[in-house]
Amino acid sequence: MDIKERIQIKADELFMQYGIRSVSMDDIAIQLGMSKKTLYQFFTDKDELVEAVVDKELMRYRLDCLDSNRRSRDAVDEIFNIMEQIADQFRNMNPMVLHDLEKFHVSSFQKFLNHKNEFLMDVIRKNIERGIREELFRPEINVDVLSRFRLESMMIAFNMFVFPPKKYKLVDVTQEIIEHYLYGLATLKGHKLILKYKQEKKSTSHEKKMVL
Repeated sequence: MDIKERIQIKADELFMQYGIRSVSMDDIAIQLGMSKKTLYQFFTDKDELVEAVVDKELMRYRLDCLDSNRRSRDAVDEIFNIMEQIADQFRNMNPMVLHDLEKFHVSSFQKFLNHKNEFLMDVIRKNIERGIREELFRPEINVDVLSRFRLESMMIAFNMFVFPPKKYKLVDVTQEIIEHYLYGLATLKGHKLILKYKQEKKSTSHEKKMVL
């Protein structure tokens, strides 16, 4: 691993844990055991470092979504796969991250919005269309409306006035919202499949705990 990659990984870790604004270039340098001067040899300022971290995170998320689609048995399974990935990503994520991005790093936030409104919108729409073809989602669904609903409901979990971090965990709120959305899409056939996959995930989780 080269120095630049080490800096990005540590910055990502600290941003996710404490929020972006709370982490200074000094903090990152200290955590890495290097001088701030070394940091500035690779990134001209914090804004450039934030942008590099965001670029890498968005690319990873795109690959995760494509992988979820590739290995899924059907549209319901695809959503369960995505829920697992989101749980891993959000478990230790500070909800301040998006707020800090929007307020202090406009260019990086715009990249996130483009990712959300283009890539994620396409993923959601295709999943709904797939579910309808597989008779797992209701055929009368307005795909455009529900795609936009899903996209915007994703953002409410980060609203700290609605879900204050001291009372709610980001990962739990996100999972609850996705599950509610999924049940709303489902036909009777899809509903049965949701219950089946939930039981599978529960059994797998129990087995992992037993091994540990």
